[in-house]
Amino acid sequence: MTSTATTSVSDWQQAFADLHGAMRITVPDRDAPWSSRLEVRRTSSYGVAFCGGGRQFVSRQSRHIRADPRGRFELLVPLTGSAGMEQDRTAAQIGPEAMVLCDLDRPLTFTHQDDFRSIALIVPEDAVAGRSRALTAGSRRIDARTGLGRVVRQLVTSIHQERQLLSGAAFDLTCDRLLDLVCLAAEGGGAAAPADRRALVETEIRRYVRQHAAEPGLDVTVVARALGWSPRYLQQVLRDAGTTPRDLIRRERLLLARSRLASPAWSRTSIGGIARSCGFGSHASFTTAFRAEFGVPPRDARS
Repeated sequence: MTSTATTSVSDWQQAFADLHGAMRITVPDRDAPWSSRLEVRRTSSYGVAFCGGGRQFVSRQSRHIRADPRGRFELLVPLTGSAGMEQDRTAAQIGPEAMVLCDLDRPLTFTHQDDFRSIALIVPEDAVAGRSRALTAGSRRIDARTGLGRVVRQLVTSIHQERQLLSGAAFDLTCDRLLDLVCLAAEGGGAAAPADRRALVETEIRRYVRQHAAEPGLDVTVVARALGWSPRYLQQVLRDAGTTPRDLIRRERLLLARSRLASPAWSRTSIGGIARSCGFGSHASFTTAFRAEFGVPPRDARS
């Protein structure tokens, strides 16, 4: 879905709540002409939204969250101006030099002036937790000026600019891969101290599984042998990250299958053939797993 808003404060509040959840929005003059823009592309999994103009104060508190839980995280990417944000008793002033990854189901307040423009990447909470349980503990500030943070900022901007040219499957796949970089940047860009060795091991496990997901015999023993660690250690690392080797392999195979279903190069291959090419033993088990993961059957991802 792509939309632009709005002609009134009431329209804006409704559009904003549809995207972020129930909240209270305060503006200086409700009767004044309202020229703010809200441009949205979203699917059942991911969303990208440009927001610009209009001085306002936004508050999403416990009563709003109880009435309208979202199960979503948001990466706020400021483009111009500055905004004040408070969550988990931590207040910050942010501008184009920084981004913030925050939980939409934790109380927060947000205020900005007329010159503030931003893009938000909205992602499922379980997709964040599946990559790094530590990131679900509270909001994270990410430096957008250099390194991986700058790359993330540029990619978020590019996805917004190209949003109308991406199919639903391509949009989800792009956002899913971008989330890998977001989580890595939020954890410090991979520059881990010795105490963070498990985070590096987890990254290596995920990278290997992604590269070899299509191999039918892939399991924790194969991964452990290739990386030089014991299967038990790999299981412990992934358990601490909130997943298991079996679940990780299945998810990477499903992501690969979704990519192939959306690819013109695989358009002549049957769904069953794609399932087998991604390491699934049967069409039926693949269809069940695909629907459970993405909420639609494989044929819908292809169309």
